[in-house]
Amino acid sequence: MTTAESYEDYNHTAFDYDSHEEVCMKHDIRRFASVFLPAFYSVAFVVGVAGNSLVVAIYAYYKKIKTKTDVYLLNLAVADLLLLFTLPFWAVDASIGWQFGKAMCKMTSALYTVNFSSGMQFLACISLDRYFAVLRVSTNQNFRRRCWAICLFVWITSVLLSIPDLQFGEVREHNGKNACLPTYPKDSVKEVTAFIQILETVCCFAIPFVIMLYCYSAIAKVLVKTPNIKRSRPLKVLLAVVGMFLITQLPYNAIKFWRAIDIVYILITSCQTSKTIDLMMQVTSSMALFHCCLNPLLYAFMGTTFKSYVTKTVKKVGSWRRRQGAPSVEEYSMCSDNHVEETNSFSI
Repeated sequence: MTTAESYEDYNHTAFDYDSHEEVCMKHDIRRFASVFLPAFYSVAFVVGVAGNSLVVAIYAYYKKIKTKTDVYLLNLAVADLLLLFTLPFWAVDASIGWQFGKAMCKMTSALYTVNFSSGMQFLACISLDRYFAVLRVSTNQNFRRRCWAICLFVWITSVLLSIPDLQFGEVREHNGKNACLPTYPKDSVKEVTAFIQILETVCCFAIPFVIMLYCYSAIAKVLVKTPNIKRSRPLKVLLAVVGMFLITQLPYNAIKFWRAIDIVYILITSCQTSKTIDLMMQVTSSMALFHCCLNPLLYAFMGTTFKSYVTKTVKKVGSWRRRQGAPSVEEYSMCSDNHVEETNSFSI
């Protein structure tokens, strides 16, 4: 995890911009981060934990795992939850500095990277599963073994991407307060930083996006050939999934890639441009993070089967709360417990 503020270390803050006439000062950018990031992280934490916890609870108590999509959705919800649980730490870091010690700095940074990376990869897995389902490609042989093997591969890949956080994460004074930041070797700090950022961009955005674009384009071609009455809703779901992925991920990864190139070649020589990029980095990284709050809506709750389980859960909770207040009133569920649909949660 590299917080938005930590990018200043590699953005030539000691470099004289505008023909060496002044040193670029970024106090206003840090003030913005100290207000914006804690507020955003708080909202994302509440909304994301509520939605993803509901997904996990439904799989734990109501819905049996019958398809590969179910396995990927469950893993995606777990990854999003673990990512969200790191946000209170980063909110404190952005507000008053890191207060939790070196070990927690390493663990929290690694946990963020692992779950952000795995979440993007599970989105690609879901698109591949939907592609095979729509094109009627048989993948049922040893389905459980192969599916969990893919999940294991995703988690291992994500853990490998977090090794730099475990190795180089340090707590040190930064702009008058402690900060949890990566501290790379001084003789290769630019090259290592740029390499890690480009690697994360490729693994966490470029590869998943190419897979999603190919699979959903193929699915859309099949749906276009179906009768209008059957294709309208699935096409809307596809557009929502791809559109939201692009809106939340593309700006952040484009700026991150540009920053990686700038670290090596010093392309930005204007202080105002540098400050604008820093500000955009903070906003777009928050947008990318918010995708984990939208995943339950886009992938789980849009499915007909899953919505019925959500309704059932909400009614049961409401019934339980009313019984606590009025024990004599008998409540009846409007949903039949015997109805179990065989379709995938993400139905197209």
